[in-house]
Order: sequence, then structure tokens, then C-alpha cells
Amino acid sequence: MHLPQVEFAGEGLSLRRLADTVDAARANGFAAVSVNDHFLFGAPWLDGLTALAAVAERSGPMTLATTVSLAALRGPVPLAKAVATLDVLSGGRVVAGVGAGSSRGDYDAIGAGFESRWQRFDEAVTLLRALLGGAEPPAGGRHFAVPEARLLPVPRPTGAVPLWVGSWGSAAGLRRVARLGDGWLASAYNITPAGFAAARALLREELAAAGRPTGGFPHALVTMWAWITEDRAEADRVITDRLAPLLKRDPATLRGRVCVGPAGMCAELLSGFAEAGCGRVHFWPLGAEGRQVDLIASKVLPGIRP
Repeated sequence: MHLPQVEFAGEGLSLRRLADTVDAARANGFAAVSVNDHFLFGAPWLDGLTALAAVAERSGPMTLATTVSLAALRGPVPLAKAVATLDVLSGGRVVAGVGAGSSRGDYDAIGAGFESRWQRFDEAVTLLRALLGGAEPPAGGRHFAVPEARLLPVPRPTGAVPLWVGSWGSAAGLRRVARLGDGWLASAYNITPAGFAAARALLREELAAAGRPTGGFPHALVTMWAWITEDRAEADRVITDRLAPLLKRDPATLRGRVCVGPAGMCAELLSGFAEAGCGRVHFWPLGAEGRQVDLIASKVLPGIRP
């Protein structure tokens, strides 16, 4: 379940909203809470790592995930320090999803060239992995300084924090997942069930080409926007007035791609992803989080075909 980092309809941003979402997710047996990352956006947006830290104790056994964090912009040393600290304080429950980011505004905000995002990302993740694993940092790179000493504390004596790489499913993106990642994060509103199945097949090929095991490679579908309602007119208003402006998308491109609408329709969409081999979905309610978490758990999930 994604934490409420964004103000959608005048609810305000608060620790209480974060806490209520975590409580509802935990009570309904969800496996993880997650956050996304932007510096600038078209709506107020809470910092993700700070939000996870605020609910780390409250989240109990649930995984704390970034889906994704902007490694190419935050920089490998500051990001490694924040992730390691969160992992230590949560007792080893962090999964660090990372991505280059698709917003030019985030790059402009720190004075980095948007065109260099993939080079920055590859370098950042390579260094991030070394820092989190307690290994000697690689030789100096083009975009980021390399520390002279190990970064301490190392979060896990028995193994590094898993790094999952975000990709919308392109061949180049999945090649990067196979080369750099411990898991794959797919974007729900940017992929269909058929596209997900095709991407998984391509990812297996890329893993084999990289000399890595092809079976059991973890994945998740993230940013599955959700508003469960049996009122189709209400669902259309949520997409048209709330979600489409937020994402700067044509509403028509979002209808049927996200869990906004009747529970049966949402279960059917998720069944398609399940049949395509998807094992985990991170829902992002579009407000009223406690109520929406309950509806997803009680009305949507039981209707998914295994």
C-alpha cells in the first residue's frame, strides 16, 4: 500500500494520514508500505524517505519500499546513508527501488542535465550497491564523487539492502534491470497485462544473457492508482478531475488501466495481471486511504482469479 504523499482533494498532508494508512494496511494483512520520489510536482508532495521513517515503528513487520527513489538525483552517497539508516532502524525491512525519473523538472531543480539521466543512473546504482554492501567503492566516475572510506553503518551484516530497478518495460530498461537490479518494478498505469507478460519474457532473456538465474526474479507492479466505487460517474470524475490532471494524461488513456471504479472491474484488471505472472501490486489510493484500503481488501482482492 502506497503512503499518502500527495494532496489530492484538499485533505491536507499530515502524519495522521500516514498513520491511518499504515494501520489500515497492517490490519488488512498487506505486505508492504511504499513511497515515490519527486522534488517538484504539480501538487504538494511529501518526501518519501522521511515519510517511511515516520511510520517505521508503526508498520510492524511490513516491508518499507521506495517505488522508486531518484538515485540519479539524490546521489549515491546521501541515498545510501538514508537507506542504510532506515534499514537499521526498521530491523532490516527496506527494499530500495530506484529509478532515473521521468520528470525534467526534478533535474532542473538540482541543476542536472536531463539528457544525462541514464548515465547518471547507471553510475549512481553501481556506487549505491557497493556502499550498501560494505564493499570497496569502485573507481571514480564522471558524475559522482567516490568516498575514500566505507560508508558505515553497513545496514545488514548478512547481505545488502535489495535494489529493485524501475522500468516501464522497454528493452533497454529491462536490460538495465537484469544488469543492475535485484528485482523489477513495473508502472501499473504505463503497462497492460499483455505488456507485462511480454516484458517478463524479455526480462528472462536479458537475465540469461547477463549470466544471472532466470527463475524467481522478484517483481512488483507499482503506482496502481485506486478509488473503489460502484458509482461509475464518481469513478469518471476521479479520473477526469483528480488523476488525469495530476499525471498530465488524457483521461481516456487511464480508464481501464487503474483500479478506479467498481470492485468487480478492478478485480478483473488485477486478474489479468495475475494471469500474466504478476505476484505483487502496490496500490495508491486517491484519498480517503483508510476506507479505500478496507474496500480493496474486502471487495477487490477476493475477486481476483488466481
